[in-house]
Amino acid sequence: MPTLKVSLLQQPLVWMDGAANLRHFDLCMENISGRDLIILPEMFTTGFAMEAALQSLPEEQVIDWMHHKAQQTQGMIAGSAALQTELGPVNRFLLVQPDGKVHRYDKRHLFRMADEHHHYQAGEDRLIIEWRGWRILPLICYDLRFPVWSRNRNDYDLALYVANWPAPRSLHWQTLLQARAIENQVFVAGCNRVGSDGNGHHYRGDSQIISPQGVILASTDAHLATRLDASLSLHELQEYREAFPAWQDADPFNL
Repeated sequence: MPTLKVSLLQQPLVWMDGAANLRHFDLCMENISGRDLIILPEMFTTGFAMEAALQSLPEEQVIDWMHHKAQQTQGMIAGSAALQTELGPVNRFLLVQPDGKVHRYDKRHLFRMADEHHHYQAGEDRLIIEWRGWRILPLICYDLRFPVWSRNRNDYDLALYVANWPAPRSLHWQTLLQARAIENQVFVAGCNRVGSDGNGHHYRGDSQIISPQGVILASTDAHLATRLDASLSLHELQEYREAFPAWQDADPFNL
């Protein structure tokens, strides 16, 4: 069964400067090869700015860049961007394959403490995509706090969380990532930014890749701009779920 080679790019973001951020990630990905999935933080072209969608790069330009990186690395490139769309401004998770296929998930839970719900349209659809034999659930930052939205209905193997999660609540980030892995019996990859933003918020990173048993497979020092790698085994996941089938007793939820 397929092994998925995952990389997280825990990096600082230049405030409201799409071109500068793309140049930075160009350098980050210059020597990456042999990875199946490369994950960038939330709003990787702007930082977590409420006005970002009105001043951001066009979606087509962001997708073209991601497609180029996917072709270069032969992996899927994933990360969210603030975009202006026909539906209005959205915080959109884009996942772009080397063949140019694009998957889109719009952030469901908007962070009201920053008035995100006054500036962006909330998504309505939960998305599962298939990539190289894996079923993947993409989610964004504040979504992590809502376990019903993350509930594994026996329909995914890996959950991705991209974030601009501030340092004062880092314990929540780390604890909830492990909880989502354990309760759903799936792998979890959480990619957070580092540095400071234009609003004076600071970010530790604390990006992690976690096993279905809650074991941290990859992590790094706080505040460090770096890349995290892990190889995930679908065979090990399925063996564990068969040996400890807690998923069979999960309560149903309807949204």
